Amino acid sequence: QVQLVESGGGLVQPGGSLRLSCAASGFTFSNSIMRWYRQAPGKEREWVATILPTDSSTSYVESVKGRFTVSRDNSKNTMYLQMNSLKLEDTAMYYCNRLNYWGQGTQVTVSL
Repeated sequence: QVQLVESGGGLVQPGGSLRLSCAASGFTFSNSIMRWYRQAPGKEREWVATILPTDSSTSYVESVKGRFTVSRDNSKNTMYLQMNSLKLEDTAMYYCNRLNYWGQGTQVTVSL
């Protein structure tokens, strides 16, 4: 069955960096469009980034452009989200997504 397992979240100060990972199994990862979403307390889940399977083209929500980078390693069935220059408003649970499958999420907290 499809499994998506996020890791790498934590507590970081504003301006800091984190690298999230999403380990995938149960499907052909190399052929799959993969996405990151996030959900802050009391807010709707928000799309963050997409990476395509073939040429690894990427797209981002405007608020993270220039700070976040999504990448993938098809040999490891893993997607990454490098987050730099983190802001207080980046605090959220971050989720890995493929079609209608979701991981359990990893918490990112940006705080002074």
